[in-house]
Amino acid sequence: MSKSVTPGAVSAILADPNPDSPEIVPELIVQVVDLKPIGNSTTRFTFMASDGKMKMKAMLPTHFASEIHSGNLQNLGLVRILDYTCNSIPNQSEKALIVTKCEVTSPALEKEIKDDLKNVGLGIILKPKQEVIAKSAAQIVNEQRANAAPAARMAMTRRVHPLVSLNPYQGNWTIKVRNARGEGHVFNVELTDEDGTQIQATMFNEAAKKFYPKFEFGKVYYISKGSLKVANKLFKTVKNDYEMTLNENSEVEEAASEGAFIPEMKFDFVKIDQLGSYVNGRELVDIIGVVQNVSSTLSVRRKSNNESVPKRDVTIADDSKKTVVVSLWNELATDVGQQLLDMASEAPVVAMKCLKVGDFQGVTLSSISRSSVLINPDVPESKKLRSWYDSEGRETAMSSVGSGLVNASSRNSPASMYSDRVTLSHITGDPTLGQEKPAYFSVKAYVSFIKPDQTMWYRACKTCNKKVTEAVESGFWCEGCQKNDAECSLRYILVVKVSDPTGEAWLSVFNEQAEKIIGCSADELDRVKTEEGDEKLQMMLKEATWVPHLFRVSVAVHEFMGERRQRITLRALSPLTP
Repeated sequence: MSKSVTPGAVSAILADPNPDSPEIVPELIVQVVDLKPIGNSTTRFTFMASDGKMKMKAMLPTHFASEIHSGNLQNLGLVRILDYTCNSIPNQSEKALIVTKCEVTSPALEKEIKDDLKNVGLGIILKPKQEVIAKSAAQIVNEQRANAAPAARMAMTRRVHPLVSLNPYQGNWTIKVRNARGEGHVFNVELTDEDGTQIQATMFNEAAKKFYPKFEFGKVYYISKGSLKVANKLFKTVKNDYEMTLNENSEVEEAASEGAFIPEMKFDFVKIDQLGSYVNGRELVDIIGVVQNVSSTLSVRRKSNNESVPKRDVTIADDSKKTVVVSLWNELATDVGQQLLDMASEAPVVAMKCLKVGDFQGVTLSSISRSSVLINPDVPESKKLRSWYDSEGRETAMSSVGSGLVNASSRNSPASMYSDRVTLSHITGDPTLGQEKPAYFSVKAYVSFIKPDQTMWYRACKTCNKKVTEAVESGFWCEGCQKNDAECSLRYILVVKVSDPTGEAWLSVFNEQAEKIIGCSADELDRVKTEEGDEKLQMMLKEATWVPHLFRVSVAVHEFMGERRQRITLRALSPLTP
């Protein structure tokens, strides 16, 4: 191992702050001085790079943190810099050394190497001894790029930086990434580099018009002259502390021959039985499951512009023994959805990225414009799920995640009717509950009153359970299924008052839970009302009161007539012995 630094190493770095490639980086061994973490980070470390005569501020790559934690790299140790770039420090004359690749050459020395040591800034730039070598390498590169295509010239003339090394203080940079997906007139794309790191890039106005036709899903690009800022955690869809903005002066060139080097797609799967805590939140989810059922394509009319859009429902299951319905829209419904329908008998594994979690029928998933779907993906989770389903899952009884228990606020533990137990006053006394996303609780209470004069049910399609209207001639028209049916069913949608020793509250109750409370279906209760009269109806409702239950509820805030109100919705219930 080397026990000395390279004389003039800092001067050499400043003379060539952005080398064209790692191959032309000369021997650069520096001493690590004043090694310390950045803030409270456990992966990002800064130090002073010293060659015995000069020092400059430096930052280690995040993947090198393991060397520090293991004790392999210590303060006053020596490292060989294999690749780097230099960035200007805002409001300072100095430059910072961003080390992207290095290796430890010596553990901690007894003392700091000094030879009239001084700090350096922009004004102290010395010619490195290796200047002739660097110039010769540059000439070789110029000769190689003479007849190359534009994308190849960019690859040869510019350093390609890994996404993990980018930060808002960086100057010129070029990245090589795959376009994961994109959308709209404020144009967003998700980008992935060869290390699997992802970042979201946004384009506005003229930049959106310029780059929208250029980006294509799955293709690889060299991108430069963009800017970075700290990501807005409320709206980011990838795991990166920063987000990128491209303007009309940014450069984007396709690297057609480089596709094999960039990973296709990166997932962060959520188990189906863990979806409850994401309901109506801003966070999008990735999910993987075995296809259980695929509906035909439905045509749904948008209220905003009266435009019809295609929709297809896909039911999937995973080894949590829960199922969930995923609504695919637009091209995903007609293209991938049709493939899934054709393959439904084979029970393919499907991975879906960037889905929105809603509370229709408890828990449902829905695709958005940025969503992606892969059938039988080549990922470890797919193989594990395939093995489980073929060995035992195919014969296992499944239940809908929406009709069962909804997960509590914790994503790390299974939901339980006996966890998060609170009183009604805890919910009604805190108007902030459910403001950002729904909160979930268990409450032991009695049904104390059911209003007999409320609209207690609606006419529903027997296929999709959505509301139907009377057809012009006969039967019932379902907008979702786009068809007439001779018959329909009734489904409960009502409110009930519940009470406990601390107070009372009104709960919104849907069909499955209402049937358990009242003891019969909506069709049966309608028959009683029609054939036996209102008195019998009121008696049945009264018999359903003052029965103790353990309720699982969600709490959300909604706006009504300009006023923000709590909405408490019953998600599941379990009867108790009085």
